[in-house]
Amino acid sequence: MKKRSMKKHWDNPIEHAMPDSARVPASLRIGNVTVAPATVLAPMAGVTDTVFRRFIRNASVFTTSAAPDSADPEREAQSPVRPAPGAPCLEETWDSTSGGAPVSNQPGAPHLDSEMWEGDAVGLETTNEQSGCGLIMTEFTSADGLSRMRESKRKRYLTFYDDEHPISAQLFGSNPLTLAEAARIVEDTGFDMVDLNLGCPAKRVVSCNGGSGLLRDLPLIAGIFESVRAAVTIPFTVKFRLGWNDNHIVCVPLAQLAENCGLNAVALHARTREQGYSGQARWHHIAEVKDAVKIPVIGNGDVRTPEDACALVAKTGCDAVMIGRAAPANPWIFRQIAQYTATGRYDMPTDQDRYRMIRTYFEMLLAEEFPETAPASAAAGKMKQFASWFTHGVAGGAVLRKSIYEAKSGAAILAAVDSFFSREAPSLPAPILDHAARAVDLLPAFIES
Repeated sequence: MKKRSMKKHWDNPIEHAMPDSARVPASLRIGNVTVAPATVLAPMAGVTDTVFRRFIRNASVFTTSAAPDSADPEREAQSPVRPAPGAPCLEETWDSTSGGAPVSNQPGAPHLDSEMWEGDAVGLETTNEQSGCGLIMTEFTSADGLSRMRESKRKRYLTFYDDEHPISAQLFGSNPLTLAEAARIVEDTGFDMVDLNLGCPAKRVVSCNGGSGLLRDLPLIAGIFESVRAAVTIPFTVKFRLGWNDNHIVCVPLAQLAENCGLNAVALHARTREQGYSGQARWHHIAEVKDAVKIPVIGNGDVRTPEDACALVAKTGCDAVMIGRAAPANPWIFRQIAQYTATGRYDMPTDQDRYRMIRTYFEMLLAEEFPETAPASAAAGKMKQFASWFTHGVAGGAVLRKSIYEAKSGAAILAAVDSFFSREAPSLPAPILDHAARAVDLLPAFIES
């Protein structure tokens, strides 16, 4: 059987124009949890660990400025959408009025309260700091493994920090009682939500009747929904695909089943298990699900740009947008979506932004405490894993990737990054270095908490 690993590229992606009226909603309620803005970082195996989640949330932070004409000329020249007259300008930041602490989107934290479009004018009510990523999710975790392992070992799989709220833990499995027990562990650990994975197409997961393998057995899914719903009080959601294949499309009855069993939201990746990550996501099925249920519907599939996100909302009426593969390739995408919603424009990253992004993430990895069982080169291994994602769009990126892959340590990888970008830009502006340093300086406090 063909291996279905997550692809870094899309098959003949459709280029969407920015809709005239539709925007990604400013907020969404899932049970008692406010997600603001209505954007979600999709769970991705081997990707969305705590370092990456916090990196994405902080890479998405912006502030408002009353002086749009003070924008960086280099950014202004690269912006694909011109500012609306009189609209505020949003600028990325790692700092804040709280002394540089990363921003949390938990209830009570600053968020976009509303957006108002009237011709070209954009009205915005916002505080001075906001992350464009409204909800983050863990890598999917085996319910069987959680229920069997010692509490000390569980922390390796369910680690998160205070600045990650709201956060959802995703589980996979096929035994209703085991999944219910794992969901109780998730709730007791302090997660805001629990999510059931019915979308993973990987053979090793499907062979155990987990992930998208369960799409062939709606009665068993009903039993799982009921058991988990009875076990926890936090919001319970499910992420699923269209069906097993084109002859077995079950997304609408599955969404209705979820609603009837008391789930608080559904997320649909608009591909079948047979498709894996190939072909086009069929958004019209997301619209069908939205028409069929009253609980929030989160759309997922082929969202690569702010234009795609807005087009998905326009075409389907979905309540939120989930982004997966685009996030490692463009960590600014959540900020760009929120920026466009608020101002009618968004910035493209400069080479300096890319340098800061790569170096900041790598420094975060070096500062993270990996499990005692992990090899000493764990951080360097992660750096090399993300090199192909992060160098996407960098001129001469192949040279940088080669240097990263050949490096023997984390320090050597950082040196290779510095050397590459020093050729492109001999002097890095001090504020960028300051912001990166602030982000890394904060890490020990999170690790100890």
